[in-house]
Amino acid sequence: MFGLRRLSFPAHQLRYYCALSSTPISSRLFVGGLSWGVDEKSLKDAFSSFGEVTEVRIMYDKNTGRSRGFGFVHFSNDNNASCAKDAMDGKALLGRPLRVTFAIDKVRGGPVVIPRLSNGVNEATN
Repeated sequence: MFGLRRLSFPAHQLRYYCALSSTPISSRLFVGGLSWGVDEKSLKDAFSSFGEVTEVRIMYDKNTGRSRGFGFVHFSNDNNASCAKDAMDGKALLGRPLRVTFAIDKVRGGPVVIPRLSNGVNEATN
């Protein structure tokens, strides 16, 4: 979907570039599979080579204060987020493979839609 190119620069100046998408979905990414050792700075450093990261949030357990293993990375534009998603999904960070998808806005108090199984599947289980 996107062509990823890596240019030859010193390690501290590495940036990744990809072709522009005609329909980017969001500038906010969900990042799952985080190690407990990952903090906001290390997550931002891992994604900043794809463009300007405007915000990083890791979700923590209220009772223990330990990471819940996922977070969100916000980019300044949708195309940078698309490039980062394609390049980082499945890559390891501190020994754990990341699951990177476009974040979906959580609707509080709205109806929850659960897809129904087809009739053939329901009949097989009854």
